Amino acid sequence: MSKSDLEDFLVLRELEEPITQEDLQTVDERSTACRWELDDEGMKVRAVESEVLTDEDGNVTGTHCHYKAESEEAVREHANRAELPISRIDRPGQPLGGDFD
Repeated sequence: MSKSDLEDFLVLRELEEPITQEDLQTVDERSTACRWELDDEGMKVRAVESEVLTDEDGNVTGTHCHYKAESEEAVREHANRAELPISRIDRPGQPLGGDFD
């Protein structure tokens, strides 16, 4: 399966309790390891970009992640193995017009 065969998925992860930026680094390492594991098994999940959501104290309350993957099932399998919550999975729509500098 080539990169062009992968679909775009947007994943919102809302955390039950905020975590620190240091905890987020550990979560990121676990997520990356699980993506490599899935890749070794022939299941394609690629991270494109992630936005970190924080509270007023700078603690992480969630993430909004963009993945390219072979299927929604692959995205869910990655989250399950990495022990990551999924609040929702969406597909990107058409971009809005306007001045977004």
